[in-house]
Amino acid sequence: MGIRQRKRRRPGGPTQITARLAIPFVGDITGTWEPADAERSAAWELYLELVTRVSVEELDAEGGFLREALSSLYTFFDTTREILRRYGPEVAPPLAPGHVSFGVLAVTVLNRVLRPLLSSWHPRLTAYESRRPEGVDPVAWEQQWDHADALRARIAEVRVTLASLAENLREVADVSDLINLPAPRSPETTAPAGRVSPEGSQR
Repeated sequence: MGIRQRKRRRPGGPTQITARLAIPFVGDITGTWEPADAERSAAWELYLELVTRVSVEELDAEGGFLREALSSLYTFFDTTREILRRYGPEVAPPLAPGHVSFGVLAVTVLNRVLRPLLSSWHPRLTAYESRRPEGVDPVAWEQQWDHADALRARIAEVRVTLASLAENLREVADVSDLINLPAPRSPETTAPAGRVSPEGSQR
């Protein structure tokens, strides 16, 4: 089957990017991505899912809740499949060697990164949670788990992949970086123009 002509995205954005996807223990997957209109729309939807989830946030070593992180990844898995179904073949066209698409990147993340993590660790954590004594705080019980550090490390590895996926999606969707947002400044740290500081110097 020949490579069909693909629809171009709206003017003002890249007609192609070099996509890079970091895969733990495998290395980077790279390829040229020439996004069609449907891929651009799908990229924005999936990017929005990523930036509003625990998935791309670093899990705090002390306060991070492993169950919440796993549940977020599980939901993200289902959401990604739903986006793929909704946009259909338009986001996974036949490709020339060295090229990638939304479908290639999304399915690679699902099958090679998320599925192994969830199929291994979700039942193990569930089994441990089922043994929690009545009255014991779930977070405290989770922190006592012998395998908590190992799972935390695996989630950190997955986060690297999701962060690289998010950057590809952001570039194709042609939107601002919504993950690494600058911290808001406190009103007290910014004086109005012409205001004199207590030391007498004008700001």
